[in-house]
Amino acid sequence: MTEPRRIVVGYDGSDLSTQALDWAMDEAELRELPLTLTHAWRWPYGEIDDGAKIRLREAAEHVLYHGADRARARGTIVDVATDLHEGSAAQRLVALSAGAELVVVGSRRLSFPGRPVIGSVIATVAARARSPVIIVRRASPLPVPSHPGPVVLGLKNTTADEVLGFAFHEAALRRLRLRVLHAGCPRLLTWGVAMASLPDPDDAGRACQEWLDERLIPWREKCPEVSVDAAVIMSAPKEALGAAAAEAALIVAGTGRTVRRTGRLGMITRSLVRRASCSVAVVPPLEGAEPC
Repeated sequence: MTEPRRIVVGYDGSDLSTQALDWAMDEAELRELPLTLTHAWRWPYGEIDDGAKIRLREAAEHVLYHGADRARARGTIVDVATDLHEGSAAQRLVALSAGAELVVVGSRRLSFPGRPVIGSVIATVAARARSPVIIVRRASPLPVPSHPGPVVLGLKNTTADEVLGFAFHEAALRRLRLRVLHAGCPRLLTWGVAMASLPDPDDAGRACQEWLDERLIPWREKCPEVSVDAAVIMSAPKEALGAAAAEAALIVAGTGRTVRRTGRLGMITRSLVRRASCSVAVVPPLEGAEPC
């Protein structure tokens, strides 16, 4: 009998990881899946005697088991496991993602003059995980807020079906609206000897809206319980999605199929991971993904 895939959450006892744990517990409940808390530890300053190493490991065990006790106190989560790892947190989360339904991590936006940055662990996990990754950016006690925002998905021509499936599935699980945005300006033609007429912005907008509606038809049929708003916005995708994130419960983005070669997220996804004010789901290419 095949073991069920798990919800994996990185936990280090901080406020951010506690928020991530709360989100992961919601996912475990809603999906009726087991939960694994993982905590990575290591001494970063060279050699260490055996006694100090034992004490460091015991402190890591205490942190991890405190988080597990918190999760087990919620009686609806039947299976809560712990994973204590000596080594890189990013590498461990990526390894565990191979058998996970979902990986959840906590993160805040750190700002240096002129640009926000994200931690190396978050960047590595988001780019290399083999399961979807949710980066919990703020306290979001879903699914119980009185007026939760929608799940937001930025859809482009190359967006993979598994990204759509994840967005619809999360919206269905949490009983939230799904807002699908296709952002971008019509591409203007360059001047030349035999220059074609410039496209009419209204015509271009209508054509984009027709394409968007057609792309969503099979997903609306598979998930009729999900209320979907679909809109074309004639502005740059980063700005449009960043503005939408301000009112969203979760924004969903794909990694693209080149990330395995480059090890880097695409420009728009990287911008959302760095800048979005809400939590962000990063969905890698998956085989056989089905929504709802």
